[in-house]
Amino acid sequence: MINRRTFSKAVGLGTGAAAVSLAGLQSNAFAATASPGTGGTRVPTVPAVTPGTHTGFRTVKQVKAGVLDVGYAELGPAHGPVVMCLHGWPYDIHSYVDVAPLLADLGYRVIVPYLRGHGSTRFLSRTTPRTAEQSAIALDVIALMDALKIQKAVFAGFDWGSRTADIIAALWPERVKSLVSTSGYLITNIKAQLEPAPAAVEHNWWYQWYFASERGKKAMENVDDRIALCRYTWTLVSPNWDFSDAVFERTAQAFKNPDYAAIVLFNYRWRIGLIEGEPRYDRYERKLAAQPPIGVPTITLDAALDPFTQPGEGSAYRDHFTGPYAHRTLANVGHNLPQEAPTAFAQAVVDADHL
Repeated sequence: MINRRTFSKAVGLGTGAAAVSLAGLQSNAFAATASPGTGGTRVPTVPAVTPGTHTGFRTVKQVKAGVLDVGYAELGPAHGPVVMCLHGWPYDIHSYVDVAPLLADLGYRVIVPYLRGHGSTRFLSRTTPRTAEQSAIALDVIALMDALKIQKAVFAGFDWGSRTADIIAALWPERVKSLVSTSGYLITNIKAQLEPAPAAVEHNWWYQWYFASERGKKAMENVDDRIALCRYTWTLVSPNWDFSDAVFERTAQAFKNPDYAAIVLFNYRWRIGLIEGEPRYDRYERKLAAQPPIGVPTITLDAALDPFTQPGEGSAYRDHFTGPYAHRTLANVGHNLPQEAPTAFAQAVVDADHL
């Protein structure tokens, strides 16, 4: 999940007081005329869809890319403009099960990969360290683009996916046409992570401290315990999302990856400075520690019911985005924004593409 330091000032964690209702986005509020935050250009309307309309992806493809054999869903025309949709923790590609068809129907080629340690994505070698520093995950996505011969894409993500997209936009902007970043600027600053946050914020990051313990490690290494923990997390971070057993179980299959525990534990322990990253990624992490700006056209999204969303309409991270920019806060939506509000998320992707 997201960077605790980014929201360290959020003692009164946003439960809607600062939210702008964008419920209209679910009913075609953005017509094919001038759209807010798109420079007055005409953009396509995303048809409204009821969340949960789609239950899965027809096929999952595999491609060798970098150190991984990456599993990914692909929808839309092969030569359409590419949208790369990146999931977070504890989620998988099904966060985009409704978003991807919406974008594909508008002519986009939509790629939704399983991140390392998730679903059908596997390491090519048993000897590759099962690390998960932020730059490693970003380089996985760059390798995937290279393997699929994709030079440039619109990036859209939440949680780990937002962080990964932010990193690629900051370090490799030539690969990013535009960006949709849920929860704003999430590039991790390890040094800042070492400082204490307000008590209410620390309370929200209970799972990070749990994963730092031997008890948390044992829970993650037991498949049944990890799945129960992930389901409980869903209920905390998306309080209004009435997901079914079937919806959760589809995603929970991705948590049975043999490297899942190692990747998740490494990522959260690394973020709070408990373990060192792999030396091959040090040069990238030094660049990211400087909190580089993002100059590509960007729309940031906040979910008003996400306990990690800081009130302020994006003001806490606005200065990190130096290019064309717009911000939206979605009322009555929790952490898994693309699955809870697919029409609004897909519209943000289309609008970002036209910034």
